[in-house]
Amino acid sequence: MFAQGSVVFFDSGVGGLPYLATARDLLPSVPMHYVADDEGFPYGTKTPLQIETLLLERMRRIRSRLMPAAIVIACNTASQVGLPALRAAHPDIPFIGTVPAIKPAAASTSSGIVGIMATERTVADPYLDDLIARYASDIEVEKLSAQKLVSFVERRYLASSEEERRLAVAPFVDSLLARKVDRIVLACTHFLHLEKDIAAYCEICGAGDVQIVDSRQGVANRLAQLVEDGTISVQEGDRSGKPKSEDCFLLTSEAPFDPAYAAWADRFGLLPPERL
Repeated sequence: MFAQGSVVFFDSGVGGLPYLATARDLLPSVPMHYVADDEGFPYGTKTPLQIETLLLERMRRIRSRLMPAAIVIACNTASQVGLPALRAAHPDIPFIGTVPAIKPAAASTSSGIVGIMATERTVADPYLDDLIARYASDIEVEKLSAQKLVSFVERRYLASSEEERRLAVAPFVDSLLARKVDRIVLACTHFLHLEKDIAAYCEICGAGDVQIVDSRQGVANRLAQLVEDGTISVQEGDRSGKPKSEDCFLLTSEAPFDPAYAAWADRFGLLPPERL
């Protein structure tokens, strides 16, 4: 069913879908499949060993069934914890990780105070401290775990009202605004679905100068670069720029699936969910 030469986007759930959408804008003719590890969700509350074990098992399944040319780990927690093990286990395939966009946030801040919203695991992981030391050592960085928002996006987002989303983001944004940040880094891919809600709440709070920063464009640019220079050999198809109906949405659990995943697949122009 699946031709060789696709790019697979992998996340613990639906967080990585905006990354797939941004990559499609740059590479509209490249087949792109999406895998959500709904069986392993969430990653942010798990230990590094648990995450690494899940990732190694999921990648074996992905490679066996999809035969991808490259895999994008569209999950900050999985990237920080598991990329070294994945690259060691699969040295013949390019992995592109998702790194919190601390560097552009630090470079553009006016107040010198940057906030980071992430999962529990990402906040606790030394990798984040290393990024801060490398790219933001001369500014103040406020780290904030917003783990509850991950499940809100995965389970409630599609059926939520604007008011529900505002109430969901409010305590986390309030905490960062109280620390006088002027940049908020979304260091969990799930939070990208709430970007507009976070920005709108900042406006309500009189903090319209606060900018929301994420890494989706950087990841898409990196993928495009590897395709263009031949590092990744993809099977290109229709160049119309329209979403490709053959791009699949796969889940790791047994059917029947949560009906919300069918709605997510439709929202991003993917085929209805099936089991990986």
